[in-house]
Amino acid sequence: MANRKSNSPWGSSYKEGLPSTAVDDSVDIDQNVRATISTGVIDVATGQWQGIRLSDEQFLIDATHEAVANGAAVLSPQAQPDRIDMTGYSDIIIAIKPSNGGNVAIEAVMGPVTNYFSNLTPVNAAAALRIMNASPSTQDGFSNAVQDSTEALTADVWNIYRIADRVSDQKNLQFKITNNSGAPSNIQFASLRVV
Repeated sequence: MANRKSNSPWGSSYKEGLPSTAVDDSVDIDQNVRATISTGVIDVATGQWQGIRLSDEQFLIDATHEAVANGAAVLSPQAQPDRIDMTGYSDIIIAIKPSNGGNVAIEAVMGPVTNYFSNLTPVNAAAALRIMNASPSTQDGFSNAVQDSTEALTADVWNIYRIADRVSDQKNLQFKITNNSGAPSNIQFASLRVV
């Protein structure tokens, strides 16, 4: 688009259709489209730069839980960092790779007591994360954010699941995985956060 010029409405007579223009009373109207890139903002309260969040490009793979007994539960991630910080992320993709096929239970829980939730400590570690549905008419109160009691997994491959909007902005998140496959199993866990 090109720039153009227009007369300036300096008085009420112009508004009424009786232009009384002075010499060179036109103004430039910029109609150019410019590409811009937003790389973040400066926090008004702290004066600190906050960059734009991007989705993770690769999965963060946790250390393997070795020989998890049937009926036993493990918390992931377990290695440092021993929590998932979902600040600024809406969705998460998790992947579980068991050495023994069969059922597992998957639950989103509060991370370790050694971690803060913003400035709050201690937290109720390993307790189910509770959320309220965005539409109160469909729900009477809080419910567990993620609770799948019988998810069938295939052995020796990554079983991948996307969780949308259920754990967004959780600052101290872990997943509790209970082996219900009928035999001991090595369990690997991976996560990828999505904006």
